[in-house]
Amino acid sequence: MGEKAEPVHSKVVAEATKEALLRRGVTLMDVAEIVYEMQLPYNPGLQMAHCLESVEGVLRKRELQHAILVGIELDELAEQGKLSEPLLQIVRSDEGLFGVDETIALGAVFTYGSIAVTTFGHLDKNKTGIINELDTKKGGAVHTFLDDLVASIAASASSRIAHRTRDLAEAGETFKDISPDDTMPETKIKGALS
Repeated sequence: MGEKAEPVHSKVVAEATKEALLRRGVTLMDVAEIVYEMQLPYNPGLQMAHCLESVEGVLRKRELQHAILVGIELDELAEQGKLSEPLLQIVRSDEGLFGVDETIALGAVFTYGSIAVTTFGHLDKNKTGIINELDTKKGGAVHTFLDDLVASIAASASSRIAHRTRDLAEAGETFKDISPDDTMPETKIKGALS
């Protein structure tokens, strides 16, 4: 038996995830805009900066990082013709009965509870913001996994804000009363990625 490989450091995985999203044309602000649209009706005083912090927060989770890295890799391999048939054609065409893309994205959402799950379903159906752009296959790009992964990130970040809204309400506050850096207090925990 071989020796067990050393685990990849969290900062390396987090950076690779952000780089992969940017390489595929998705900025964190693109995702934050979806979160803002989803959460503003329920949160007076919500700022885009709160939403961006929440997106950055969910991207610290390994479940999302791993899903994003796997999905983007599969999209890129499909673009390069490096998947075997019939999988290559299934991924390239984003075949309607192919649900692996949603399954991977949905699996990552479960970390953030039922609110994230229902929000993911809404985003998957309605294709809000950049999700619609990714779903509308332009220029030969394959985004079979990426559109669902962006919905997963946005749904998770929206859920974080919904949960924080409840915490603030119990303290007699709203998002008007906190800075974007305080969107989620867990980011202040010693050892948390920043």
